[in-house]
Amino acid sequence: MSSKLLQAFTLAFAACLAACSPIKVLNALTPSSTFSKTSAIAYGDDPRQKLDIYRPAPAVTNAPVVVFFYGGSWNSGSKDDYSFVGEALASRGIVVVIADYRLYPQVRYPAFLQDNAKAVAWTHQHIADYGADPTQMYVMGHSSGAYNASMLALDPRWLNAVGLSPSIFKGWIGLAGPYDFLPIENRDVRPVFFFPDSPPDSQPINHVSAAAPPSLLIASRDDDLVNPTRNTGGLANKLRAAGVSVEEFYFTRTSHATLVASIAKPLRWLAPVLDRVTAFIQATDSAGSSARQSPTK
Repeated sequence: MSSKLLQAFTLAFAACLAACSPIKVLNALTPSSTFSKTSAIAYGDDPRQKLDIYRPAPAVTNAPVVVFFYGGSWNSGSKDDYSFVGEALASRGIVVVIADYRLYPQVRYPAFLQDNAKAVAWTHQHIADYGADPTQMYVMGHSSGAYNASMLALDPRWLNAVGLSPSIFKGWIGLAGPYDFLPIENRDVRPVFFFPDSPPDSQPINHVSAAAPPSLLIASRDDDLVNPTRNTGGLANKLRAAGVSVEEFYFTRTSHATLVASIAKPLRWLAPVLDRVTAFIQATDSAGSSARQSPTK
């Protein structure tokens, strides 16, 4: 594929993702031989409370597991649009859980975090049946999904409600996340957080402590939707000040949308996001990556 064609595809994909449309083209170009998939497992009673599991192919044992939450301003999104994330991480020997959760207007803050905590609890209880090690668990997200991941990692209320704590995470990974966004400027997001009476405890940056798990924060330098200096940079600084291990990366060839898209095989030339995520998991995984099959794509 020529560089001009790749650039054209990138622009078209960015427009598609920004409009929250199904990412059919990107998923169609994603390999299917690197994973096996178990679909639509219920972790709750609501139709939105379902998750998919991606396992490396060939299968591995005692693999690390990543629970991934997608973005969409808490009012749109589907796990079915993110097969490329499942494939990418599975191709590196990681078991991946991608969960749907209730969205606005069905719910507002903090109901989606309660769903996320239930999805993590289901994973913690059952993922050994799918070849993963529940003691090697990570939570990851993009955009509003990175917010969700950060809240589970930093604010113990949500996991405490399901009998767990953030200490179950070996680390957490945020891509272009909004971690400090009051007062809310995005009109689509305002009703989700009860604007103008948005609760300060809804902000991840207000829950930083020395107990936070190791953190990997990645953003696009020219993100025009979520300010990377205030959000990624601000949270990284506060985590470091609390003594938490933080890795922080910014890329110049990606936008807010294409940062997560660069995980997909056709767009990995944009930025080494998948490599950074894989290296972070290998470095923090106490079991050691050398004991597992970890193919490189």
